[in-house]
Amino acid sequence: MSWNSALEQIMDAAVTDQKPALAVASANLDHLYHFGPGGAAYGRAMVDNDRVRWLNLIDGAPIAACVRRLTGQDWPRLAGSDLLLPILWNAAQFNLRVGFLGGTEDSLARLRTRVADKIPTLNLAGTWSPSRQQITSPLQSTRLAKEIRTHDVQILVVGLGKPRQEMWIQRNGAATGARVLLAFGASADFLAGTANRAPVWVQSAGLEWSYRLAKEPRRLWRRYLLQGPRRTPNSAGRARTRSA
Repeated sequence: MSWNSALEQIMDAAVTDQKPALAVASANLDHLYHFGPGGAAYGRAMVDNDRVRWLNLIDGAPIAACVRRLTGQDWPRLAGSDLLLPILWNAAQFNLRVGFLGGTEDSLARLRTRVADKIPTLNLAGTWSPSRQQITSPLQSTRLAKEIRTHDVQILVVGLGKPRQEMWIQRNGAATGARVLLAFGASADFLAGTANRAPVWVQSAGLEWSYRLAKEPRRLWRRYLLQGPRRTPNSAGRARTRSA
């Protein structure tokens, strides 16, 4: 879909309290590695049900190339890191309560400062920095979701990394009471200034993966050098470029 259509659909769900809640994910090769056929999380998340309904947006360059081949037209790459700030601006305009789940205490402190500076009218309902155990334990996740619900969060930005963030939303998103749940990975870190995105020309060339790999080789080498190539479309006429 177009940029405006995506933003309109997300904000419409946020202001009208549609049921089930809208969960939004950005699809790239890492996404396909986990949730595509043969993936470790295949069939365990990203399924519409009475708890959440999923909106999957084009993020990675290979995904965009395949869609272009199938439809015969270009479609924009809608990365969570590009959508987050416009969503927050709209949330402030409609006086919606926004929460952030994921990241370190330090990154969330910086995020609160940045948000207050960039969007002073945003109604920040709360931020949560859960441990790995809180995210993986069904009992502790239920408690965390109930705590978030007490803050009346309407838009919840979930940055737990794939596939944890999508699976957590699938299992616990409805319990938070949020109308919209954004599985936006490191987007909040980019906004907080604790992580940097690749230059625009690198993004445009579909090489953001190489920039991130150079910045965090120990954390990302497996994703981009092993997992990514397994899911890179490689049939005739398809893109071979890996992307963040």
